[in-house]
Amino acid sequence: MMQLISVFDRSNWDITVASAAKEGNHCVDFAPYGVQKRKINVNDSGFGQFIRSLEPDAVIFDRFITEEQFGWRVAEHCPRALRILDTEDLHCLRRCRKRVLHDEQPFAERMLLDDKTALREIASIYRSDLSLIISEYEMNLLTNIFEVDKALLHYLPFLLDSVDAAMVKKPPFEERTGFMMIGNFRHPPNWDTVRYLRSSVWPLIREKLPEVRLHLYGAYPSQKVWQLHSPAKGFIIEGRAEEAEAVIKKHRAMLAPIRFGAGLKGKLLEAMQNGTPSITTSVGAEGIAGSLPWNGSIAERPEDLASAAFELYANRDKWQEAQRRGTDIINNRFAKGLFVSDFWQRMQTLQGSLSEHRKHNFIGTMLRHHNHKSTKYMAKWIEEKNGG
Repeated sequence: MMQLISVFDRSNWDITVASAAKEGNHCVDFAPYGVQKRKINVNDSGFGQFIRSLEPDAVIFDRFITEEQFGWRVAEHCPRALRILDTEDLHCLRRCRKRVLHDEQPFAERMLLDDKTALREIASIYRSDLSLIISEYEMNLLTNIFEVDKALLHYLPFLLDSVDAAMVKKPPFEERTGFMMIGNFRHPPNWDTVRYLRSSVWPLIREKLPEVRLHLYGAYPSQKVWQLHSPAKGFIIEGRAEEAEAVIKKHRAMLAPIRFGAGLKGKLLEAMQNGTPSITTSVGAEGIAGSLPWNGSIAERPEDLASAAFELYANRDKWQEAQRRGTDIINNRFAKGLFVSDFWQRMQTLQGSLSEHRKHNFIGTMLRHHNHKSTKYMAKWIEEKNGG
C-alpha cells in the first residue's frame, strides 16, 4: 500500500488515507508524502458526507473486507469514482492451505471453489472496477479456476528499486553469522513456520552446525512465542526489530520454510534486497522468481531443508552465487520501472471508458444490486442499534 501511495504521490495526485483501524505505536509517518489522514468508522452514515466532500477520481480499498464495508457507500455517493481493490493476496488461498495442512491433506486448487472466504473475495473482485493482483500464480488462479475476466484484473507486484553495484556494500560472507527469520508472530503462516522450525527443521541443522544460532525477529511475540526461546539450542527469539534491513543483512541466510500462505512473501524479497540468500519452500517462493533460479534453495521435507541450509551456510561460492541470483530476481521481476507506466495506462483507459467497462461486467452490476442492498441495510440496522 505504501508503494501505491508513493506511485500516486509522484504523479501529483491529492491523496487521503482513511482508516477505521486504531492507530498503533508504529504507524507510518505520512508527512513526507503530503498525505491527508482521516479517521473513519464502520457502519457510519457520516462516511457518505466525508467521501462526497473529497469527490475522488479513484478509491482504493485495502483488501476485500474494506470493500465489503465501504464499497457500496462509495458507489452510492461517488458513482463516477474508479473503484480499485488492492487484494494484497488471496485470503481464500491462505485459509484453504491452512485447513488442508491441519487436516494433513494435499492441496488442490479446485478446493477453493468450496471455500466460503472465496465467495466473499471473488464477489468483491467483481464489484470493483479493477483488482490489483500481486502474484502471477494468483492471476492464473483467478482466470483459470474462478474464470474471472482479465479485464477486471491487473498484475502489480511489489514495486522495488533496482539493485546495482551498491550490493558490494552489504556485509560479505565472512562478516555474517547465523540464520534468521522475520515476520509478525500474530500472522498464522509465520507462527506455523516458527513452530515447524523449532520442532522439525532446526534440530537437524544443529546436528550439522552445532555452534550456529537461528534468530527470530517479529512484532507481537506473545508468551507462547517466548516459551520457545532456547539459547542452549541456538533458537533465539529476538522480538520486534526496529529496522528490518539492519537485522536481515547481518545474518548469513534467511530460513523460512513457510507451509501455507498466499501472495508474495515480502521477507524473502527483503532478503534479496539486502544480499541475504534464503532457504524456503515452494509456497514461500511462489510467484517470486518465475523462470529464474532461486537465490538459495527450495525444499519441502525437513531433511532436505536442513541439508540445503548447511550447504548454503558453509559454502562461500554457493552463497555468493545465491546472492547474485537474488539481484537478478529483483531487477528482472520487481523493478518498479517495469510496471508503473503500464499501471498508469490502465488507469487512464478505465477512467476514459468507465461506463462502458461497467456494462461489460454484468456479474459485478448484479452483485452490487443484491449484495449492496443487504450490506447497506445491515449497516444501517447496526448504526441504529448502536444509537447512531
